[in-house]
Amino acid sequence: MRFSITGVNHNTAPVEVRERLAFDEHSLSTALQELKRRPGFCEGMILSTCNRVEVALTSEDASGAGLAVDEFLADTRHVAREWVTPYLYHYEDGDAIRHLFRVAASLDSMVVGEPQILGQLKAAYALAKEHGALSGFLDGLLTRAFNVAKRVRSETDIGESAVSVSYAAVELAKEIFGTLADKRVLIVGAGKMSELAARHLRRSGATHIFVTNRTPERAVEMAQLFGGQIVEYTRFLSFLPEVDIVITSSGAPHYILVRDDMKKVMAARRNRPMFLIDIAVPRNIEPIVNELDNVFLYDIDDLQKVVETNLAGRMQSAVDAEAIIREEVDRMMARLKERSVVPTIVGLQEQLESVRAAEVARMRGKLGTLTPEQEQALEALTRSIINKIAHGPISELRRHATQPDGHHFVAAIRKVFRLGE
Repeated sequence: MRFSITGVNHNTAPVEVRERLAFDEHSLSTALQELKRRPGFCEGMILSTCNRVEVALTSEDASGAGLAVDEFLADTRHVAREWVTPYLYHYEDGDAIRHLFRVAASLDSMVVGEPQILGQLKAAYALAKEHGALSGFLDGLLTRAFNVAKRVRSETDIGESAVSVSYAAVELAKEIFGTLADKRVLIVGAGKMSELAARHLRRSGATHIFVTNRTPERAVEMAQLFGGQIVEYTRFLSFLPEVDIVITSSGAPHYILVRDDMKKVMAARRNRPMFLIDIAVPRNIEPIVNELDNVFLYDIDDLQKVVETNLAGRMQSAVDAEAIIREEVDRMMARLKERSVVPTIVGLQEQLESVRAAEVARMRGKLGTLTPEQEQALEALTRSIINKIAHGPISELRRHATQPDGHHFVAAIRKVFRLGE
């Protein structure tokens, strides 16, 4: 049996290719059934995200696994095989195991350390299990991959720092205020960046979130996503003294908040600290606002510097994570090599047991009638002798299984004991 992974990701294929190859939930179920019908199939799983489409397989013979997946993707995604093949990568056995562990630990992600891929991998595993596509080796391997990802998260800081502008903004707010649980947040603008920031705020414990936008319908739509409250755009300036954090991501072509406005706001707040995050381009907040006491203003460039610093930190954590991956792959390969000698060990035990049983049967006529106690003693004696004879070869088989030239020793044992004849 051989293990392989074939697929495309953000490094090997542009988004227009990944879109053509991606599976939605319905087509993924159909594809799994089709995968099970392919010649040589033993177990399989399909992972489909916005950044990757991968087919993991155990098969009777991996020599044609790459080509088989070419054909499978071409057939199920209705594209020409010649079109998809140049974008595919293919890993086998140890390389495939290493790739799987790296994917689970988010070392192969566009943003190293992002947590979403592990959830996506678990969902792909659950669906393959539901359709009966997993049952043995691959099932256990995926379970191990989840444990490896958990180990990487717990033993490194790979997922600790913010590596998106929206997330960095929220992390800075937490640094300034300590906790966001009792803070009031106003989001000005209802674009994608604002939505991401709102989601991070909610996950970070913020419960008092307000939304304002020039287009009221979009403000309502976004507020519904996380239980926010609406503030009319025409009165958001008068509402500012009531909030602690302001995130602006409006498409306005000019400043919507200037220094004179903020002087009045801070006077109304009696100089209590206020955190302003301007992630709009062009900027929404006049830069000299930052000169006011107890006003902390960050724009998108400031946040990008935080992100770059954090990314550099994640790269160092990734080095530590790669060391964990190497250790886990070596451990898994050692287990597989040990498992590969199990048929030889079983064959040796059966061969010796056959010899023992034949010799006992041959001697029975000479021994005469034996009492039950004598029968039991004879069985125990002969089995003990056989076990002692087998102990040395079996121990050496297990030890040599992990050695580079171990197959020579296995072959010698099979020849000496005439296994398979």
